[in-house]
Amino acid sequence: MWSDDRLLPGYQARWWPIADAELADGEPDELLTATLVRRNAPQHQRAVLYVHGWSDYFFQTHLADFWNKQGFDFYALDLRRYGRNLRPGLFAGYITDLDHYRSELNEAYRLIGEDGHDLITVMGHSTGGLVVSLWASQTTKPLNGVVLNSPWLDTRGPELLRRALTPVVVGVANRKPATALQVFEPGLYFRSISAELDGEWPVDPNYKSNRAFVVRFGWARAILAGQSRVASGLAIDTPVLSMMSAKSGLTITEWDETIKTVDVVLDVDHLAATSWRLGDLVTVVRIPDAMHDLILSPRPVRDHAFAEISRWLKVYVR
Repeated sequence: MWSDDRLLPGYQARWWPIADAELADGEPDELLTATLVRRNAPQHQRAVLYVHGWSDYFFQTHLADFWNKQGFDFYALDLRRYGRNLRPGLFAGYITDLDHYRSELNEAYRLIGEDGHDLITVMGHSTGGLVVSLWASQTTKPLNGVVLNSPWLDTRGPELLRRALTPVVVGVANRKPATALQVFEPGLYFRSISAELDGEWPVDPNYKSNRAFVVRFGWARAILAGQSRVASGLAIDTPVLSMMSAKSGLTITEWDETIKTVDVVLDVDHLAATSWRLGDLVTVVRIPDAMHDLILSPRPVRDHAFAEISRWLKVYVR
């Protein structure tokens, strides 16, 4: 049953145990859960389901307000080992196959349908954009459009280097998937969005950029496998909107205000170049001065992103 969400006043949440979810060696013996959050009881015929990115959770209430104004009931899914489902001892964000998320996406879809919706649009950010794209390409459930916010469709770096590293990642993942990868993370992106630092958003560090989010070989293998499937073409059979910043800032290693005008996480040129492989009807939009999460960018920039989504909805979404 729906009950008051413990993180966002006025929102409701519904959680469930994921029956087929497996624990990793070293995790506490407890059920893994997923949580669906909704802005309000059903008001509209159409609905949207939002999926967060890596080291993230749903907190962007202004995104929910935007969709409501467009005539959509808003739902957000916190995946297993993320956000409202992250408990001490769990390997935050860990997964060994992105298709495992099919379980919670299918259940979220069912619950939204239970609320009376049969026109459902899906939206994903970053890693969530990759997860949503893979699911949308395989599901037999009818979808009313896909919206992607800086989807992680391709790993940055030269192609030859990625090809060389992939066998190493797969080899270790096959033997010890939970082994941690040594990844340098300067924390600049979190600093740029957190209201307690140099940003404007009230993010909870217990759920976003928590130190429990360790990159592990099994997770890296799952990401590379998912991106390989994108590269081969997904044939999503509903209109897709793929949006990203106009510029990356991957070489920035020290704080600078320009961080708020570029994507410091992903190579946006790679994302744009790969987006056409998602399906037969893909709209690619580049947003000048945008951050990695377009809707957390400064006000004029995120308004630009919202305007592009609104225009696309009027043209392509029933």
